[in-house]
Amino acid sequence: MTTHHDLSRREFLFTSACALAATALPGADNSPAPPELIIDIHQHTNYSGRTDEQLIAHQKALGVTTTVLLPAGRFYGLDAGCGGNDTVMELTRRHPRSFVYFANEVADHPDALKVIRKYLRGGARGIGEQKFRVACDSPYLEAIAGLARDFAVPILMHIQHGRYNTDYESFHKVLEKFPKVNFIGHAQTWWANVDKHHDQPVLYPKTAVTAGGITDRLLRDYPNMFGDLSAGSGLNFQRRDEEHARAFFARHQDKLIMGTDCDDREGAGAKCDGAQIIAGVRRLAPDRAAERKILYGNAQRLLRL
Repeated sequence: MTTHHDLSRREFLFTSACALAATALPGADNSPAPPELIIDIHQHTNYSGRTDEQLIAHQKALGVTTTVLLPAGRFYGLDAGCGGNDTVMELTRRHPRSFVYFANEVADHPDALKVIRKYLRGGARGIGEQKFRVACDSPYLEAIAGLARDFAVPILMHIQHGRYNTDYESFHKVLEKFPKVNFIGHAQTWWANVDKHHDQPVLYPKTAVTAGGITDRLLRDYPNMFGDLSAGSGLNFQRRDEEHARAFFARHQDKLIMGTDCDDREGAGAKCDGAQIIAGVRRLAPDRAAERKILYGNAQRLLRL
């Protein structure tokens, strides 16, 4: 005969077994899901006076899981007071799970190759942000490209008409001369030239885009060319013609990398370019697979993270 005591004991055992089974199921214990992996290809230390602690909080608010720190050379601070090689290496040393860093030096400085080589040997994952007053097919950049080839690392370039890495129309020559070096394009002239009819002095065009500009062709024709979506220039590319941006994301989804490059402290809202760039990728990417490549996979592959 089954007693009330036996039923209570069986009910207890059954309830306990169900509870144990539930904890074995993902999310069944209401614990938060692991964060979605996001790589930010473009950030700086001391950006317009922002502290390391503010940078860390900014990236956390954005949901970025790995940040690439781009140092300045010995002069100019990338026009924003950004920190140099030692600052990015030190922050990475303190937070190795959250940061990696590139090496950099003024392109036409006599010690440029010596300095960059030193930090590459110390663990830098690439070279840049190259933002200096040389032509993009100059002997100085070619020498740096030779170093990148030797270390098998990419170069991130700020391309701005009449100021930094000029003569963009000739950049294809460098891509052809260094087919094993991956180049990452960034900034005003890079993004303005998605348009076939771009007027080069205009840095932030607002008109509708006719596909087939220099940037479109370089991404299409050269396996070693990639694009950094960061900064106001990348955000302007998204906004000026969303129909074009959707098509651009679709055809270049294996070549585009999310970056923020904003000196915001909050990591949210209308003043944070980074937050809006990430939202734009999620809105404009053709599907979930393309979104994941742009937010994570392409950078992970390029940097071998």
